[in-house]
Amino acid sequence: METANWIYDAILYIYALSLLFYFSDFMHASRKAKRIGTGLLVFVWILQTGYLVAKLYLGHPDQNTFLYWLAFSWLLATVSLVISRFFHIDYIVFFVNVVSFAVLALNLYSGMGGGTSYEPWQATRELLIVHISLVLCAYVALTIGALLAGMYLFLHHRLKRKRWSQVVRRYPSLDTIERFADRAVIIGVPLLAMSLAIATVSLIVEGRAMLLLDWKVLTSFASLVMYIAYVYQRAVKDRPGHQLAKLYIVAFCMLLLNLLTNSFSSFH
Repeated sequence: METANWIYDAILYIYALSLLFYFSDFMHASRKAKRIGTGLLVFVWILQTGYLVAKLYLGHPDQNTFLYWLAFSWLLATVSLVISRFFHIDYIVFFVNVVSFAVLALNLYSGMGGGTSYEPWQATRELLIVHISLVLCAYVALTIGALLAGMYLFLHHRLKRKRWSQVVRRYPSLDTIERFADRAVIIGVPLLAMSLAIATVSLIVEGRAMLLLDWKVLTSFASLVMYIAYVYQRAVKDRPGHQLAKLYIVAFCMLLLNLLTNSFSSFH
């Protein structure tokens, strides 16, 4: 049972890593990122296939719901690989796998071990571990991105007014700062989105949907919306770097507000 749980957790985390690389390709049309994301997805598909076959072979009738959703996620991953290989509709591959990942996370509630279903508290604990892992990594990446955005604004301001100093000379170029800030977004935004998706699904399944109106949840989604606006302005509108840096700082301030108002929340 412990081995099965470990394999399922590994599938979730590798899947999340695969989505990060697909998101990088979504942002910058990077062949290397797409190739790595596809390789990880193939590995996830292999693990899912072996796990599904093993579960079907064991044949526990009281795990029908779990097997149903596991098979559904497996089919989504299979279809996305077929599309990626033969049809090259890149964006749909990313979105299909976001849905497949969400289904896998939700499926923890259906139970997965030894012919017995997870107790609700066990499923909640498993999802909570995944949620916290993802959101902590997201916070780290987005914090680094905010610091880089601040550096970008400072350097842009000094260069625009031709105010040279030893500090300015030690800064990297604006292009370098912008490139690394983008990488922070590529890592942080998908992780934040996945963590919020897991938290939302958990609340709905547990019958605590009213907590979705909690201040912490609302500010979390507001932060995500602002980061998505940043991604849209960066990838589609191709806004100037200093405008994007300001938007990044505003989004991070919303995230800070979310963290600093825990005392007003009943969510955690």
